[in-house]
Amino acid sequence: MDDRDVLSRDAPSRDLTVGELARRWWRPAVVLLVLAAAVAWRLVAPDLGAPPNLELATAATFLGVLLLRNRWAAVVPFAVVAVSDAVLGNTQILWFTWSAWAVVGVGAILARRLRGPARYAAALGVGVGGSLWFFAWTNFGVWLMDGLYPQTLDGLLASYVAGLPFLRTMLLGNLVLVPLAAAVATLVERTERTALPLPTPRRGSHVAR
Repeated sequence: MDDRDVLSRDAPSRDLTVGELARRWWRPAVVLLVLAAAVAWRLVAPDLGAPPNLELATAATFLGVLLLRNRWAAVVPFAVVAVSDAVLGNTQILWFTWSAWAVVGVGAILARRLRGPARYAAALGVGVGGSLWFFAWTNFGVWLMDGLYPQTLDGLLASYVAGLPFLRTMLLGNLVLVPLAAAVATLVERTERTALPLPTPRRGSHVAR
């Protein structure tokens, strides 16, 4: 297969190799820029008065998986929280937060080879599903470990009720940002196909069988 065949819309769906990503250096470069933006945003958002839980990590993960087209791109959310947690400090629910991001990464991996409308449907699914899962799992962690709520069903419900404003912000943000990440990935792919056109068969050429 010609190295450029991976740019074709009709090419077999497969993960990109390290060599292919090295030759398309702009893909990891875009991912690194978005990763840096997600980390910076997590650090400065409170000082800017941004709504709590308006985050870029989910969108950065989705974009990273689509552009790198590799399962290892799921480490993007861990890179975001690890670097920013080193500055902000960890909390008692660290393992709940990190495991919640792990599930978001897995969801993005499942969509890495999708294109067209299916890609945007997956973006909405990751945005909505990731937000709901993060809300459910981390608020359970708060109820279980932070000592803010009694260890009763009423205490658990109170934890979820208190977290609803954070869910609303995260959900609305991801409904915009994750599909936007899908659009950026599509734009990069279309630019590649324009800049690196696939070779066309010459007249009279044939494939030996």
